Amino acid sequence: MAAGAAGAAPGVAVPVELRRERHLVCVEYPGVVRDVAKMLCTLGGEEGVSRIYADPTKRLELYFRPQDPYCHPVCANRFGTSSLLLRVRRRAGRPGAAFHMEVLGIISTIYKFQGMSDFQYLAVHTEPGGRHRSMYDKVLLLQPEKEGFFHQELPLYIPPPIFSRLDTPVDYFYRPETQHREGYNNPPVAGENLIGLSRARRPHNAIFVNFEDDEVPAQPLEAAVQTWRRVCTNPLDQRVEEELRKLFDTRPIWSRNAVKANLSIHPDKLKVLLPFVAYYMITGPWRSLWIRYGYDPRKHPDAKVYQVLDFRIRCGMKYGYAPSDMPVKAKRSTYNYSLPITVKKASSQPVTVHDLKQGLGPSGTAGARKSASSKYKLKDSVYIFREGALPPYRQMFYQLCDLNVEELQRIIHRNDGAESACTERDGWCLPKTSDDLRDAMSLMIRQAIRSKRPALFSSPTKADGGKEQLTSESGEEEEDEEEEDFKPSDGSENEMETEILDYV
Repeated sequence: MAAGAAGAAPGVAVPVELRRERHLVCVEYPGVVRDVAKMLCTLGGEEGVSRIYADPTKRLELYFRPQDPYCHPVCANRFGTSSLLLRVRRRAGRPGAAFHMEVLGIISTIYKFQGMSDFQYLAVHTEPGGRHRSMYDKVLLLQPEKEGFFHQELPLYIPPPIFSRLDTPVDYFYRPETQHREGYNNPPVAGENLIGLSRARRPHNAIFVNFEDDEVPAQPLEAAVQTWRRVCTNPLDQRVEEELRKLFDTRPIWSRNAVKANLSIHPDKLKVLLPFVAYYMITGPWRSLWIRYGYDPRKHPDAKVYQVLDFRIRCGMKYGYAPSDMPVKAKRSTYNYSLPITVKKASSQPVTVHDLKQGLGPSGTAGARKSASSKYKLKDSVYIFREGALPPYRQMFYQLCDLNVEELQRIIHRNDGAESACTERDGWCLPKTSDDLRDAMSLMIRQAIRSKRPALFSSPTKADGGKEQLTSESGEEEEDEEEEDFKPSDGSENEMETEILDYV
């Protein structure tokens, strides 16, 4: 395994056996290592390093004070490499010193600490006389304590969760203030709290209508027409426009997700096309929906089937499963906040007006045209509810006509021919129709989850009491039972606000 180089002339190659079966990971430690065990402890030990190595998206964290829970780490980036770890020994003290060389293994991965050390925040209080007093024994709960421990008088200590979003220096490209340039005019946007706008938002010229408005628009704004005509420059765009008009001829009211599931069109082009053929309802039973110009659903009882239902999957101990047990993901989460310990993927390039005109992709090839026919289409599960199938998200906006279950349709059509007035809460339906629909859908969701994860319902009490619990909920909750999340409501503004911001 080793080759001696004793007596070898200078400049002469020495053969060394290569150990191909041993692969190593290199860490360029930013410090002088005198104790390997202590050094490894600052990296989380062998278990911590192995866990980070197993996930290529993670960065290796170094804690200079591993026993301090408030220590802010320094992060290392992961790189691939083709290197060798070579051990060279020299026997000194003898005439004609001999060198012994050995290849210990191949290094394929290396971690380099390229970032800057962030601020450190110590649990220390500075007293009036300038004396520093440690607070670790006061703020750290190391063992069960009596009630007095939690009522002791202490200085306020709230460490910040993070100081900097980045740990590498960046060039901010400082430029002079745009409003100080000659000929600059402030953007035509009103608001007392307007801060830092260098240009006005590019409007998409959508028309927003409230339920209380007297009339609905009969045609789009001239700016919306001009914008679409400027972008619509190829036959594919003209064909998509015709297909969208056919959709609104067949059905006067659509959600944006339903349109995406029936048309293959880039989302940025859809932002321009929808205001060209429909207006947007903000409040009432058709909120967050696009309605064909000239059609007023408040005057047509048959528009009942196009009303929106805000449905949220119910989670909690009373339903037999917690949010973490749900086989359905949430649309948004505050836990998606990206910290510097995670490697970020390259973001997609923004779409320009030139891209919109050119068809948003490689043009001129039959393959490109063929792939574009279904490239941007969504699955119909994003707007259609079926019994036995779980929704793609925990919160869904369904139109009543897209609830493809006979039992649900019977609830919707209970007052067919007897619609007397259109109200903002229930539209043309009977009062509490939405509550009845949510109760029935929740029972179907529970049965679907039971079939997918029977272990969650192994308890006899959960299995026997499930139906009674769900069918008896029409908005009245018991005081002693706690619901954890996703409580049904009359309507959520989150998705609607997101869509409005796309069109203002």
